[in-house]
Amino acid sequence: MAKEELMTLDGQIDDILPDGRFGVLLENGHHIVAYTSGKMRKFRIRSVVGDRVKVEMTAYDLSKGRIVFRDRGPGFTTGAPPRRQQRR
Repeated sequence: MAKEELMTLDGQIDDILPDGRFGVLLENGHHIVAYTSGKMRKFRIRSVVGDRVKVEMTAYDLSKGRIVFRDRGPGFTTGAPPRRQQRR
């Protein structure tokens, strides 16, 4: 199966499992185990329970997937104070 034939589905993280895996409830009602993709690990993008995610899956194993995008939703702030503008 080529990379172009991966299915991308939306879901929500509902459980944190050992070894960097997550329980994800897909929009179609199925529950799968997914792991974080390499780019998300490289840039230290953390996921928590309740985050909306996009999951890539193959047609061969519909119980496993890879999290490729995390969306925290509207109104999320990083907690950092806004930067002050410097005058010159």
